[in-house]
Amino acid sequence: MVRSLWTAAAGMNGQQFNIDTIANNLSNVNTTGFKKNRPDFEDLLYQTVRTAGTPATENTLVPVGEQFGHGVRVAATQKIFTQGSLQNTDVVSDIAIEGEGFFRVLTYDGSFAYTRDGAFKIDSNGQFVTSKGYRVVPDIIMPEGFIRESIAISADGRVSVNLPGIDDPIDVAQIEVYRFVNPAGLTAVGENLFKVTSASGDAIAGQPGFDGMGRLLHKFIEMSNVEAVNEMVNMIVAQRAYEMSSKAIQTSDTMLGIAANLKR
Repeated sequence: MVRSLWTAAAGMNGQQFNIDTIANNLSNVNTTGFKKNRPDFEDLLYQTVRTAGTPATENTLVPVGEQFGHGVRVAATQKIFTQGSLQNTDVVSDIAIEGEGFFRVLTYDGSFAYTRDGAFKIDSNGQFVTSKGYRVVPDIIMPEGFIRESIAISADGRVSVNLPGIDDPIDVAQIEVYRFVNPAGLTAVGENLFKVTSASGDAIAGQPGFDGMGRLLHKFIEMSNVEAVNEMVNMIVAQRAYEMSSKAIQTSDTMLGIAANLKR
């Protein structure tokens, strides 16, 4: 019975982690480019009392073994990189990726990070940056005197703009997107950013719309891929599993009390 107490406690800890993950997903339901987390669980070590195949008699074997499990633990938390819904904003600096790929930005410490959040801004130098001021790489810099509302970004990443006194738009930049062999291996560092790990593999650069890269949608942003209804259902399931584990602890405690009261 003591084993059941610890096994049920492990179940409660696991479901608490599950609820924490769901809460984080729901809190980011309106975060641009956010990708939901999914916790993966695995069962703990088994205590083997009798191994399957143990000789029962001279001519027979035990067909099924006897093992005791010790509960559950978190094996991993995986980012699910499914496409989020696309929202039209009519903001000239907004860009969404439809399909696979990430934007690359240069952080303040000189390292690269990757994001699906295309809600960019144009700073005082005419450069496309994130809300935190990180530069988009390759650089997207508007020429002096550009007409803001004339900025156009094609599906394959060509950025063009009109200048006063010039009828035809001029090309000013070519946007690149980046993909990974294992995007789930990226490390989330906050601020809608991911960084490369040995598990994700190196970034593979490409032109939007070619070689498996997603195409760009100008004046759109990608919303979170969290589905609130599904998360609420998952929360109910986790809550009930947590409750059942607590009931197992209560039952084990009652049984221990009965055993303790056999002799008064």
